[in-house]
Amino acid sequence: MSKAKIQSVKFSMATEGLENRFKEPAKLAGQNRIRLVVIGFCFAFFAIAVQLANLTILKTAKTAEDALAEHQTRIPRPDIIDRNGVVIATDIAVASLYADPRKILDVEEAVESITAIIPELGAKVLRAKLTQPNRAFVWLKRQASPEERDAVYNLGIPGIGFVNERRRVYPLARLAAHTVGYVDLDSVGTAGIEKYLDDQGALYTASLTDPATQTASPAQISTDTRVQFALTDEIEKAVKKFSAVAGGGIVIDVTTGEIVALVSLPDFNPNQEDKKFTKQQANMMTSGVFELGSVIKAVTFAMAFDYGVTDLNGSYDATHPLVIGNASISDYHAQKRVLTVPEVFTNSSNIGTAKMALEVGLEGHQEFLRRVGLFDRLTTEVPESAKPLLPKRWSRLATATAAFGHGFAVQPLQGISVIGGLLNDGVMTAPTFLKRDVAEAQVLAKRIVKPETSEKMRYLFRLNVTAGTASKADVVGYRVGGKTGTAEKVVNGRYVPDKLLNSFIGAFPMDAPRYAIIVMLDEPKATPETFGFATAGWNAVPTAGKIIERIAPLLSVAPKFTTEELEKLAKK
Repeated sequence: MSKAKIQSVKFSMATEGLENRFKEPAKLAGQNRIRLVVIGFCFAFFAIAVQLANLTILKTAKTAEDALAEHQTRIPRPDIIDRNGVVIATDIAVASLYADPRKILDVEEAVESITAIIPELGAKVLRAKLTQPNRAFVWLKRQASPEERDAVYNLGIPGIGFVNERRRVYPLARLAAHTVGYVDLDSVGTAGIEKYLDDQGALYTASLTDPATQTASPAQISTDTRVQFALTDEIEKAVKKFSAVAGGGIVIDVTTGEIVALVSLPDFNPNQEDKKFTKQQANMMTSGVFELGSVIKAVTFAMAFDYGVTDLNGSYDATHPLVIGNASISDYHAQKRVLTVPEVFTNSSNIGTAKMALEVGLEGHQEFLRRVGLFDRLTTEVPESAKPLLPKRWSRLATATAAFGHGFAVQPLQGISVIGGLLNDGVMTAPTFLKRDVAEAQVLAKRIVKPETSEKMRYLFRLNVTAGTASKADVVGYRVGGKTGTAEKVVNGRYVPDKLLNSFIGAFPMDAPRYAIIVMLDEPKATPETFGFATAGWNAVPTAGKIIERIAPLLSVAPKFTTEELEKLAKK
């Protein structure tokens, strides 16, 4: 090899060695980065594994003592009592069955023995629960009966035990179910006042609890169970008698806003274990909105009086139907003549009422409805509530039809609350399901019409019972007043003449109204006794009369008899 080639090889080797010296640190740095990434992933996967173990094993591996401690740390649920102290909801001690699968020696024997006592557990489901070696605690049955507890306890199966819990019970069963509501298996309120106590009423619940003893004083609601029973009984009878698909009613103290009784049928029993109630069992008096028909005419009359567009001496021509565009408004009880304002009310004239609203004007009509709250959702302690359905476009036709309750739907509770205010010297108090005294109510009271407007409305309400469509609601001695409403129901976007929603809103005693009542019957049918008629005057009105006759003495409303009434009573 020549000297030049030798030098070239040496140079090449030196250059290669120099390159390798530079490559080795870079290679090592890359390997270190890979190691760091691998280590990072390992730590991440380890953390995930720990968390999964914590969630699937450690978290579930609680003992019976842990479960008991968890229940004991909860704020105790207060009893719910009515305005007179009658218990409507309370807690009782119960035992809940659990298992520690790790301690079960013979799964098949345990499954066979336990299902023989509690068949509804099901062998397949129970076997799956007992064959979980990583679980230290599984519920088998919450709130077992005393007989089931004793029988399973006597089996002496290792790994099977009980945790003492509290079960919510409702001694009056269905009575006032929609007001009180119910709780789930974990004693969490899911409807009615029970939900209120857990949610927006949390501070109220805490205020009932004694920190020292961790016991809760009762939560007192405004319901009077005696009135509640009478209201429920009479509406049940009416639903059956007139073959209605549903019925409802409310009694409210117009001076305090207290809801003394509320019924919505069909109802439910909050004691039943399966709380999968149907849509028909919902509280239609607060969670539903309905066209109350001519009942809403009372609002229109009050508006017209308050704005001064008419008075009791006024009159309206109802000789011919009122035509607005392509629509024609006529009267059910057509008189085809000029009607005085009182006659418009007692004959429930759509034509006369619509003309009143048109005289007030579109803006004035809307302003008045906002003033009394009919543009807003009514909210109370019972969380189930619905927002009014208003005309999408407020035209002359919308004003005319809304004036007599057509195309305008509200909660029944909202309707009776507003009309109660119109009759209560023009002062409306927000309704409540909690017991409230007069002083508290006065703070919340709101004037919605002038006192003289209220006086005129009281006159018309009483006149409608003595000489109008609500005559069957008259109760001797109690000076009842009221307004009827018969509305056609909407089915598939069309009004159906033979499907009616009938209403009656009344108050007593009319010289100084204290209580207001609404009675509703959904799709009542005609009977021979009603001569083939199915309107409110033949079913909702007499039902209200029977209710008032029963509840007025319970509410300490003293009767006052006229000479004529005394003579009638003497002949009986």
